[in-house]
Amino acid sequence: MLEVDADLVAGREGILLITDKGFASKPFEKDLAEQGIELLRPLLRREKNRYGEPMLKKVRQLIESVNDTLKGQLDLEQHGGRTFEGVAVRVTQRVLAMAAGIWHNNLIGAPVTRSLIASDH
Repeated sequence: MLEVDADLVAGREGILLITDKGFASKPFEKDLAEQGIELLRPLLRREKNRYGEPMLKKVRQLIESVNDTLKGQLDLEQHGGRTFEGVAVRVTQRVLAMAAGIWHNNLIGAPVTRSLIASDH
């Protein structure tokens, strides 16, 4: 992604890239550092403490919660898209529908604004 869209990084300072353990590599971290990007990832077993490790656990919990909501309530694993554009459109439709439902629940004063149960049938 950083190679394909180099303008994404250009002109931005203090970028923090959060990844999983699959991106643990000295050359990758060195390349990111040269671009001014700081990598935040979980520790490997052989490593000692890394900067930001306590914060990463909190962020990871938030990410997992969002992923669970997207997969569970919005059935994103069964989107039916056959092309990248088709998947992008279907995912966007569902996320916007959820945002509209949350907005509506907030507007009517529903006790639980993130619940989509009323619009699920």
